Amino acid sequence: MKTSIRIIFVMLAGLLLNACSDKGPYTQGVYMLLDTSGTYTKELVQAQRVINYVLSKVKPGDTFAVARVDTASFSEKNIVHKQTFEDRPSMANQQKRAFRDSIDKFIKDVKPSAYTDITGGILQAVEYLNEAKVGQKTIIIFSDLKEELKAGFVRNIPLQLDGFRVIALNVTKLRSDNVDPREYLDRLEEWKHKVEAGGGKWQVINDMERLEPIFEG
Repeated sequence: MKTSIRIIFVMLAGLLLNACSDKGPYTQGVYMLLDTSGTYTKELVQAQRVINYVLSKVKPGDTFAVARVDTASFSEKNIVHKQTFEDRPSMANQQKRAFRDSIDKFIKDVKPSAYTDITGGILQAVEYLNEAKVGQKTIIIFSDLKEELKAGFVRNIPLQLDGFRVIALNVTKLRSDNVDPREYLDRLEEWKHKVEAGGGKWQVINDMERLEPIFEG
C-alpha cells in the first residue's frame, strides 16, 4: 500500500513539474515588426502607442518582442527589445518600464533604412515565437507593406504560419498609391495570399484607436 502511494506521489510530482515548465495554451506571444525605411520612420510615434497598448495587456508568462525591419531582418540583431513577463507584479512592472524606455530610446535615435525586408522579419518572428513555446502566436507588421530588398536577397519562399495570426497595422498609402489605388489593394492582397497560403490568419487594422483585435483570438 505504501509503495502504491509513493508511486502515485512521484507521478503527481512529475505532472506538476511538467505543468510548471510548459507555458501552456493560454500564454500569448507577440512579435512586432517595425518598418524603419525612408519616410515611414515618421510613423513610429504611432508604433509607440501600439507597444504601450500591448504592454498594458500582457499577462504573466506572455512573451513580447519588438524588432526593426531593414536590409536583412532574418537575425536576432534586429530585435530592439524582448521579454517574457514574470509572475510577480512588481517584477513585471519593472520589466514593462524597461521595455518602454528601450523603445523610446530606439525611436528617438533610429536612422531610416534603405531597404525593407518584411519576409525576413516574418521568418525571424516565426522562429522566435516557436522557440518561446507560447500558446497563441501573433505577428504584428507595422509597415506600408512595400517590400524592397537589397540586390541578391532572395525571399520568394513559402512561409510556415500554421497557428499564427499576422496583423498588418497602419498600412499607409504611398504617393504612387494615390495615383493608382490598385497598387495599394494589390499589395494588401499579395500579403494576404502569402500568409494564408502558409496556413496563417491575416488581418488589417488601420484604425489606431481600435487595437482590441490584437488580443482577440
